Amino acid sequence: MNKFFIAVLFLSLQLYAQTVIVKDAKTEKPLELVSVYSGDKNRALITDSRGRVDISSFRNSEELVFRLLGYEILKVSYNELSKQNYSVLLKEQPIAIGNVVVSSNRWVEDRSEIAQTIELITPKDVEFMTPQTIADMLSMTGNVFVQKSQLGGGSPMIRGFATHRVLIVVDNVRMNTAIFRSGNIQNVISLDANSLSNAQVIFGPGSVIFGSDAIGGVMEFNTLVPQYSYSAEPLFKSNFMTRYSSANNERTGNLNFSIGLQNWGFLSAVTYSKFDDLKMGSVGPAEYLRNEYQERIDGKDSVLINSDPNVQKSSGYSQINLMQKIRFKPNDEWEFNYGFHYSTTSDVPRYDRLIEYRNNKLRSAEWYYGPQKWLMNTISATNFSNNSFYDLSKIIFAHQWFEESRHDRNFNNNNKNNRVDEVKALSLNVDLLKELTGASQINYGAEVILNTVGSTGEGENIATGITKPISTRYPDGSVWNSYSLYANYKNKFSEKWILQTALRYTFIHTASEYDTTFFPFPFTTSKLNTGALTGSAGLVWHPEKDLQLNLSLSTGFRAPNIDDIGKVFDSSPGSVVVPNANLKPEYISSIEVGLIKLFSDNFKFELSAYYSYLNDALVRRDFQLNGMDSIFYDGTTSRVQAIQNAAYASIWGIQSGLEFKFLNHFGVAAKFSYQNGKEEDDSGAEVPLRHAPPYYGTFRFSYENSGFNLMLYTDYNGEVSYKDLAPTEREKPAIYAKDDDGNPYSPGWFTINLKGGYQITDYLQLNAGIENILDKGYRTYSSGIVAPGRNIIGSIRVKM
Repeated sequence: MNKFFIAVLFLSLQLYAQTVIVKDAKTEKPLELVSVYSGDKNRALITDSRGRVDISSFRNSEELVFRLLGYEILKVSYNELSKQNYSVLLKEQPIAIGNVVVSSNRWVEDRSEIAQTIELITPKDVEFMTPQTIADMLSMTGNVFVQKSQLGGGSPMIRGFATHRVLIVVDNVRMNTAIFRSGNIQNVISLDANSLSNAQVIFGPGSVIFGSDAIGGVMEFNTLVPQYSYSAEPLFKSNFMTRYSSANNERTGNLNFSIGLQNWGFLSAVTYSKFDDLKMGSVGPAEYLRNEYQERIDGKDSVLINSDPNVQKSSGYSQINLMQKIRFKPNDEWEFNYGFHYSTTSDVPRYDRLIEYRNNKLRSAEWYYGPQKWLMNTISATNFSNNSFYDLSKIIFAHQWFEESRHDRNFNNNNKNNRVDEVKALSLNVDLLKELTGASQINYGAEVILNTVGSTGEGENIATGITKPISTRYPDGSVWNSYSLYANYKNKFSEKWILQTALRYTFIHTASEYDTTFFPFPFTTSKLNTGALTGSAGLVWHPEKDLQLNLSLSTGFRAPNIDDIGKVFDSSPGSVVVPNANLKPEYISSIEVGLIKLFSDNFKFELSAYYSYLNDALVRRDFQLNGMDSIFYDGTTSRVQAIQNAAYASIWGIQSGLEFKFLNHFGVAAKFSYQNGKEEDDSGAEVPLRHAPPYYGTFRFSYENSGFNLMLYTDYNGEVSYKDLAPTEREKPAIYAKDDDGNPYSPGWFTINLKGGYQITDYLQLNAGIENILDKGYRTYSSGIVAPGRNIIGSIRVKM
């Protein structure tokens, strides 16, 4: 009887379920990750690894849309699908304006309806380019500039802004914390490129949707999502990848596997990477060579001659990433997701400090970051039911924990400074989407962010083992909280005109208590309560089918955080930054115009130009502490400085790109970025903006046919002369070459690279390449470590 009941139930489920199989029209191979929706893209279903999707929830729909990047959009009714035996064939379309879906407003949208410039990165891009880290992945786009102080780092620069003026978002949760700093930050490498479903860079202010810090742009990373099984049979999927690169003897391994049931999905991923000391190119400035290095031998600091000056001694490190996802859909109206992320590095030597000299001798015996740790738990609930307030709603609760530390010791000095900092971050996002009419909609929501900062300091005599308290980097126990409301309105007046407007208000509260044991602060507590109102408007015009014109007006802000208000640190030899509680938010106003033009189906050209003005900029300036302009800090008499609302900055630039497909299998792609920035210095004069890199770009020639890909490409970077260097950069001669007058400058450079990939079977893929074929020795602008020399790379991917 029980068997009969189970059989009837199983048959009923199969009769109710209706599975569609989506294939490539030419090869008839199943297509994974095809979006299928009716009316609202945010309700999209996704095909599994076998090209299957259950469309029962769309029964009797007049129009179903099948969409995948690189293919023509297919629209068909449910009844037509039944006549086709629920089989769908998609035709390739390599170049298009509209067939790209992005999430610039926390919900998915057509790229053709967004006024801002957006760079999309897909897993296919990652698999072919095989980057070592997320930072390398961003730089390979040709539209994001990345600075590196050390091998275990990567600080993206977007439109003249960087560090705490650009925002990192992971699965709709902000990663920026209360201690993101103005100096170069490395948090982006905590993410794993091999665990991404996609990534996008939104250029220009994004504060209206994403809050504080989104001044230069937003880097949004979406990690892999477990799939459901569209049959009674469980869906098993696994991927294995291993990669090697010669320039730093990289050994990377990645494994992810998933199990899909009808209402449950589980996915696990792990990646381990180990990098030895990085070898630079042999053709470059002599100033870049690592002729000698420091090492402690028999209890004594020693200077050793480097047998190969191209090897950057004390630069290697290792890293591990873990991820676990669970997905549950009890019915058609609700879906729940849980995500766990953990990343940690080994100790990471800070290479730019290890090559500094004082009195013609190496300054530091040790300078390294302790393990950079990041843990995140997220729980989200999405509701698909319609009511008076929303058609779709999503609630995301996240808990994050960060730890970073700094450890430094001067040469021939036994006293070592150890400072450890951590942040506990809680956040809650409520996002709602409501269709007002067939052509207009509003999405609105609220956000609460709570940060608590822990900071400790310990001095250690490495000879005796005796320890003692030293000053902490931040006031221990500080809090930074943010409370926000936002609304975004979109109206599609016609097929040619789309308007988006948005408004956000944010209230910021900070509180700190200061320990006066080490410094005579004129205060023991500080509190800041301030608000910020920002808005934006974007207009998209399609005068013809293959032409898109954009106009975007936007404002953004960055509220002072604990790093601005309460930090004490050695900014450079002989300078120390002290707390300043009298700060307010900095604001940016920006205008951008752009066009996207499609010539036939094989040639696309994009161009955007922008101008931005930053007011009340939070910058480091000379300061006084109790009437003193210098204090004794870590054994050195140091000039007193503090973060202040003391400047303005302006920047303008252009971004362009083209894509051309010809002779069926060949393609050309190019990207170019130019930016020019100025900021106000102490005297009120305009000086070069620190985070405005020189012009840069890429040019690529590719061939693709029957699972075989080949790309020959060049990356290039303009020169920054001494007169165009920011004053703060001129104070770092250790990382720059010398011009004919002996002044520091950043030489221009280009590389020639070759990469190829071959899909041997449906399950096995090989990728190989040679980067920097000419073995150029070069540093990207403002970087402490020299880029890899000639680098042979190879990877194997197995997909089951």
